Amino acid sequence: MKKIQIFDRETEDGISDSVSSQASIAYCSPALLVEQGDTDLSLATIISANSSGGIAESTDLYYLESVLVSTNWNGNDDVFMADATWAARDTPVDKQFNFMHDENDIIGHIISSRVIDGEGTVISSDTTEPPSNFDIITKAVLYNSWTDVENKTRMGNIIAEIKAGEWFVSMECSFAGFDYSVIDDLGNQHVVTRDSESAFLTKHLRAYGGSGKYEGYKVGRALRDISFSGKGLVSNPANPRSIILNSKSIAFSVDSSSFIGDLKMSDSKILEEQISEIKSELTQANETIKELKAEAAKAEVLSSDIETLEASVKGKEEIIAGLEEKISTSETEVSELTASLEASKTELTASQYEVKKRDEELDEVKKREKDNKRKAALVEAGMESSDAEANLASFEALDDEAFDAVISLYATKNTVVAEEATSTEEADETQASEETEEAIETPEEVFEDVVSEDATLVVAEKDEATEAMSARADLSDWISGRLNK
Repeated sequence: MKKIQIFDRETEDGISDSVSSQASIAYCSPALLVEQGDTDLSLATIISANSSGGIAESTDLYYLESVLVSTNWNGNDDVFMADATWAARDTPVDKQFNFMHDENDIIGHIISSRVIDGEGTVISSDTTEPPSNFDIITKAVLYNSWTDVENKTRMGNIIAEIKAGEWFVSMECSFAGFDYSVIDDLGNQHVVTRDSESAFLTKHLRAYGGSGKYEGYKVGRALRDISFSGKGLVSNPANPRSIILNSKSIAFSVDSSSFIGDLKMSDSKILEEQISEIKSELTQANETIKELKAEAAKAEVLSSDIETLEASVKGKEEIIAGLEEKISTSETEVSELTASLEASKTELTASQYEVKKRDEELDEVKKREKDNKRKAALVEAGMESSDAEANLASFEALDDEAFDAVISLYATKNTVVAEEATSTEEADETQASEETEEAIETPEEVFEDVVSEDATLVVAEKDEATEAMSARADLSDWISGRLNK
């Protein structure tokens, strides 16, 4: 059997495995038991009356017929198109009839298949143009001849429960392809061929986890290359999606295929154009009503024409109201998204401000720590604390390596000055002692030596101050040179 083709877009959407593996479905409908002498005007009786030769009798078989499938849009959003379903009309024959879809528990088989229209008339298999809506009916037999007592009792109970309406017949089929069935807001039906351009619609199908809708369109899976593989006798399924035949099925009779480019997906602009067009028609209808009423007053025109136009106007007004509501909803969604975006921008600005503020505070802490460390280094090198505080700004442009060099130079200069001052002081003390010893001869000489000693001290003090000033000047010149590089 052929396999379903997988398109690149379906692989990109991550549903290629689902498309490949989910190539079969079950279709449930009531099972109707057919027995000799049945007078109930049920579907099975109508079918029997229209079939050639009636139903054969056999004492070890029980016969039943059921609707295998109908051309419709079912509750799973799977669509049995007329052309694809007609092509598969003979495939159920001679296929298994199992119990609860268990292929190891076969209780019968399908013996025939036929097509009927909505009135129960059998459609010939030779028909070249089948109806757009029809049912495929299958006959099946249940095996009633069992040597095992347990099996015989079991089948007797099953047949009794079928009569009580407690069982369903579930169609089994596989398929090797599908297209997309589409219904727009106005109920217009289309078939979109599945190809590389339209394959993005697959992920919107309910069979593969989608919502069954796309931009206002209802999207279903139109099955192709169908082969009916058998039936299963099942109880009322707990999963409502497996009960496909119900009163809410939508007839879908479009047979021709179109391409995705032939459809205009709805948006606000298209809705506005539709509203404008309908309003124009509404205005024209109102004018026609006025003219008809005027003519009725003069020529006693039948009121039925006016009532028909009024009903048409009312219908168009309802359509306009629905379209206007959709536009309003779209505008509300846009407003909400805009407000959310503005809130996100405000939150981002506040966050950026907080980050900047924290960075500035951290820089301030680092600067204080650096200044305290440099002040301590200057004091340790011999500078007064107040001078070190005042000169911190002068060293701010220096990196740590340059500042360490300044500290080293400054400390060296202070050491040299201190050593020179100590040496001078010791020399002065020695000289003073010698002069004192010489001065004991006469008072006049002592006086003269005192004067000479004072002069020497003044000179010594002057030399020490000059040396310190020279050291500071050299340090200042060196720092200026580093800062101007």
